[in-house]
Amino acid sequence: MLRSIVARTVLVAQVEARTLTAAKTAVVCPGHDICWKMKSSRCVEQVRGVQAGATTYKTDDRKEMLASMPRRDEGTEGEAAVNIDSGMRGYDGMFPDENTSDLLFDGVRFADLPIIHAKFSKNNTLLCLTDAQGVVKITRSCGIEGFKNSRKSTNIAAQTTAISLAMRALDRGIKNVRVKVYGLGAGRMSAVKGLTMGGMNVVSLTDSTPIMETDSPRPRKAKKL
Repeated sequence: MLRSIVARTVLVAQVEARTLTAAKTAVVCPGHDICWKMKSSRCVEQVRGVQAGATTYKTDDRKEMLASMPRRDEGTEGEAAVNIDSGMRGYDGMFPDENTSDLLFDGVRFADLPIIHAKFSKNNTLLCLTDAQGVVKITRSCGIEGFKNSRKSTNIAAQTTAISLAMRALDRGIKNVRVKVYGLGAGRMSAVKGLTMGGMNVVSLTDSTPIMETDSPRPRKAKKL
């Protein structure tokens, strides 16, 4: 396509050069001859026609170039639609079943793995490491790590707290853990990422956030005093 564009541009330039040469030879005609004026006007019309043709060629070339370019995906540019269900069907062991509790991780059953209870509120992040029976081993929070006031509710504070808990757990020889998430605070994903950054292997992730029941009617509006 590039060669055709270059060849067409050279052809248009040659036609313009020939037309301009004819116009220069027409200027030699002296005086106020009416025939000469009509002839010169025709030359100008020819030049204008050549310029219009060049513009038309440029428009056609642009259309060809746009038609040859790959089309953009719908929605976000650079992303394509992916069927999530097909990937889930082909992945075994993604969801728990009756045999999950008997799976072994470094020689330890899934039911006997330690559990990290992570509570995320709008003001703080609390992490608690317990064994399979519920006995507390380590407890960390954003306030213990030195974050004060509104900084305790940030995702950076949650990630730092998770890294601190992971380092203390590794010192005790605990590497594979289960994580139970409770609450809708800002550090939900950051805390889990902090655990993996600290060197821990998160085997499972459970969201135990309670769902509010909406069967009961809404309470009455408070009276204005």
